[in-house]
Amino acid sequence: MNIKRIHSGGEFEAKIGYCRAVVAGGFVHVAGTVGQGDSVTEQCAHALEIIENALKDAGSSLGNVVRVNYYLPDRHEFEPCWPLLVDAFGENPSAATMVECGLIDPKYRIEIEVTALAG
Repeated sequence: MNIKRIHSGGEFEAKIGYCRAVVAGGFVHVAGTVGQGDSVTEQCAHALEIIENALKDAGSSLGNVVRVNYYLPDRHEFEPCWPLLVDAFGENPSAATMVECGLIDPKYRIEIEVTALAG
């Protein structure tokens, strides 16, 4: 099986020992991604931008996403992100899950993980 690893240079990749995305078995698996910004919507928009770039580097796109997992420390902050998510995935909706949990750093308010079809 041919495996392609995609690194984005994010600060946690080297610290933890992972890469932004892995292309294997006909899928692109994008690691949980946080974005920068003060508000949950700014972080969401930036995380989606990072994910979109990783998918492009893998030869895929947001339109090929088949699974999305959202992780938030405060579930009440999920709804303000919905318009951004509809813009990103609305024409090609995928299976999705939202989990309320702690993230690696309290400054992060949303983490997004996706799986997409390769190519």
